[in-house]
Amino acid sequence: MESKRKLIFVCGGSDCIKSGSKTLRKKIREEIKSKELRGQCKLIKTKCMDYCKSAPVVIIGEFVCKKATIENVLHQIKKS
Repeated sequence: MESKRKLIFVCGGSDCIKSGSKTLRKKIREEIKSKELRGQCKLIKTKCMDYCKSAPVVIIGEFVCKKATIENVLHQIKKS
């Protein structure tokens, strides 16, 4: 069974947290609760994904967003 929701994985490793992944996760959560994206996305916090030099890291579907910003993440969510 294929999921219709987009899966968004946000790294919760120590390097990513130091680089702002916690704040980024909160912003993503706010955006996916908006009318435009409501019910289309699932936000998942993960353990370290071994992309520590590129922190913070967000994976959207099969796309790895290194040194992620809220703008990059939202662009990729709407694109996919």
